[in-house]
Amino acid sequence: MNAGGKGANQAVAAARLNGEVYFIVRVGNDIFGQQAIDLFNKENIHTDFITIDDASPSGVALITVDDKGENCIAVASGANSRLSVDDIKKAEQVLLHASIILVQLEIPIETIAYIASFAKQHQKKLILNPAPACMLPDDLLRKIAVITPNEKEASMLTGIEITDMDSAKQAAIALSAKQIETVIITLGEAGALLYHQNTFSLIATNKVTAIDTTAAGDVFNGALAVALSEQQNIKDAVRFANIAASISVTRLGAQASAPYRSESELTGLLD
Repeated sequence: MNAGGKGANQAVAAARLNGEVYFIVRVGNDIFGQQAIDLFNKENIHTDFITIDDASPSGVALITVDDKGENCIAVASGANSRLSVDDIKKAEQVLLHASIILVQLEIPIETIAYIASFAKQHQKKLILNPAPACMLPDDLLRKIAVITPNEKEASMLTGIEITDMDSAKQAAIALSAKQIETVIITLGEAGALLYHQNTFSLIATNKVTAIDTTAAGDVFNGALAVALSEQQNIKDAVRFANIAASISVTRLGAQASAPYRSESELTGLLD
């Protein structure tokens, strides 16, 4: 049994990489919720805007991992499905001072839509990790600064089946056409395809032996948010995120696999 949840994994990854993280979330009034809050405090994550929900249990997931390290996940969202617009409004002063806002799809779409509108109105850079995959309205997508789907998620969002680099580029162009400033399609061991300012870049990653890919995408997004918050250029930010994710797949677990900024592969990359 390990601590997890996409938003939680990303928050921990960002905090371990020296980001100052405020996490806005709901947990149940149960042992899992209290353990989660205790863990966030140990990771130096600000927990001021974590709401304890008496009506729903904490979200949980069952994860199976095959002999190649690939995972399959079944999720019971619990309190995550009740994160409301009012919860976000309580944290607006923090959001106004944030350099990066990072969201995923384990919370209600209407809440994400409100965050996107808020970010656009106040010229805040919003990263959307569109996972777990689902269809999203164009009105929401055009308010996103950076989108970070994997191949399956990009295929679902665009209707273009990604089978090779050419189809990945077509999907990136289709997402960019929705007025998204930066598209990053993560490609596992092949790295990440970046489409920014009408230019493609394939950012390679370290070659490693994967034992558990759980939370690799979350580590990528947490690391990307930290790098962009430090005003790194987009290629360097993606390179940093790739390396952080490549370290995570060599370890078991979700939050437990997130690397620290002091690890040798990461030292000096953004400093």
